[in-house]
Amino acid sequence: MSTIKILPENLANQIAAGEVVERPASVVKELMENSIDSGARHITVQIEGKGTRLIRVIDDGQGMDQDDLLLCLERHATSKVTAQEELDAINTLGFRGEALPSISSVSRLTITSCPAGSSLGARVEIRYGKVLKVHDMGCARGTVVEVRDLFGNVPARRKFLKTAKTELLHIEEVVSNYGLACHDLGISYTVNNRVIIDLPAHGDSLESRVGRLLVPQNNRKLISVAGFAGKGIKINGFIIPPDEAYGGNRTLRLFVNGRSVRDRMIHHAVVEGLTGFLMKGRRPAGALFIDLPPSSVDVNVHPTKQEVRFHKAHSIHELVASSVKDALAGYQKDLKYAVFGDPQPYRTPHEDQAAAKKDNGALHRDAEAQTSKTWAQPSLVFAARLSEPDRILGESAGSRQSHLEDTIEVPDPSGLAPSQSLAAPSSGDPGKFTEGACPAVLKPIGQIFNAYILCESAKGLVVIDQHAAQERLLFETLRKQFFQRSVASQTLLFPMVIEATVSEQEILQKYGEMMGRFGIEIQEFGGESYAVKAIPALMAHVPPEEIVYGVMGQFSGTTNETADFSARRIEHILATMACKAAIKAGDPLQFEEISHFLEQLHDADVFSHCPHGRPVFRCFSREDIGKWFYRT
Repeated sequence: MSTIKILPENLANQIAAGEVVERPASVVKELMENSIDSGARHITVQIEGKGTRLIRVIDDGQGMDQDDLLLCLERHATSKVTAQEELDAINTLGFRGEALPSISSVSRLTITSCPAGSSLGARVEIRYGKVLKVHDMGCARGTVVEVRDLFGNVPARRKFLKTAKTELLHIEEVVSNYGLACHDLGISYTVNNRVIIDLPAHGDSLESRVGRLLVPQNNRKLISVAGFAGKGIKINGFIIPPDEAYGGNRTLRLFVNGRSVRDRMIHHAVVEGLTGFLMKGRRPAGALFIDLPPSSVDVNVHPTKQEVRFHKAHSIHELVASSVKDALAGYQKDLKYAVFGDPQPYRTPHEDQAAAKKDNGALHRDAEAQTSKTWAQPSLVFAARLSEPDRILGESAGSRQSHLEDTIEVPDPSGLAPSQSLAAPSSGDPGKFTEGACPAVLKPIGQIFNAYILCESAKGLVVIDQHAAQERLLFETLRKQFFQRSVASQTLLFPMVIEATVSEQEILQKYGEMMGRFGIEIQEFGGESYAVKAIPALMAHVPPEEIVYGVMGQFSGTTNETADFSARRIEHILATMACKAAIKAGDPLQFEEISHFLEQLHDADVFSHCPHGRPVFRCFSREDIGKWFYRT
């Protein structure tokens, strides 16, 4: 006697429901997809309990007649795919014909529908997979699907559902996702007769829809993302500024050809694009839409179609990462206008590429010519003043200025003129603000806690973290020098000898040349000793051994020279160097130094966050300050 048996149809449907219908939100997802595919312009989702008591989805789509109502309850019955060739070009959300049979096998299902142009509709009632009644009836055009007593015949499934709050949050996420995917679709979502989401049809642009669903009403700050590639690949969307990308429903929503998906590769690309702006532990948030030919993506790799597979995943990853980086560049210009009131024309990525090609030759010529020019670096000016012993003895302003002029001079690839350095002027009252010393719209007030710079702007108060701000400036300088192979180094008057362990000796022997690119020159001195002969000029005030051991620590555990030194890893090393070189919280600054520091921020292309993602400044408007004292 055979031990293998064919499962009964109802049992097979219940097993299929275990894949398709994971929780009440899965039912809402499948029903909303059917409504969207039917051409609906408005969808109403009504929930009672936590979705197990009642799920009702009403749409104004094309509807079905009685014959189609019965056919849609059969497994693998669909109007969306008719031939094998169409699997390579699926442009609908649903296509398998499994949703309704699976849902009906674990619930009491009622479907009422009326096709366009018909004066009479039909209604079918199913109880846990068994058709009870089919009859004609008058109804409005469209379809109404009611799912009651979900998992009533499989109590084990119902037992593993989460709390009502959790299940309703999952449903709300599904509704929000399709509100984002179809920004011209009207959606009404109610729970126990209480309106949760109410989105108008044809009344929202994509930006306003993203702002409505992902950002609070009074604080709709979004960064626009756009990118294009060959063969019809397009990326657009909006991300929430890194400082606000946490809490509530602020997660990253991903859509591929209008389908809400979860994709680690795309998420990683967004994180990579936000490198240097997103703090460790924070996650990006917003909505990103990828449109590409259906033949370039496989949507049939997951039971619930929430995961996809790209034909050329690496190209998509690069396009997403570069698009986010370009968006952050435009965001910096917007911030500069908000803080300094200095509008700068924003060019599209294509215009930037054209300009870069045009100026490529001039850039190389300027870099070569720049090596013959020297002037004081910002970090060296601050470091020299803060570490000089004469300051402790109470030297005069004149002798301090003389000492500053003798600081180490290194080439500055940023292209600033010598007059734009941070060296303090040779005359003037240190406690008096000099007009023209910094952007006129940002007037320095002073320091607080020797850590934050206070400034008055036309719109209110600006508070700047001095360490984070200079860390970003130094990082950008080091980064530019590194990739131009011109990191300026300072030769030590007396080489410092260090003792290296066996593992450290291996690092020095294997990566000595790479460390040289960071401005560190080390030579063997016999036995376990090594002589440090030069260090990065921007870190001249940092103890050489701290620099060497710090950089060596970044090389430990590496196994492959090529694979282990990606641009991201190199930038992490440069960020660590910039952090050590920057002024610290607790370092007092003179008024002139603050003014010239603001000039450096004003001239910087990137200034809003330190390389580790911490914000550089915070703005408080006149209205905000007035509210503190109940004056508004």
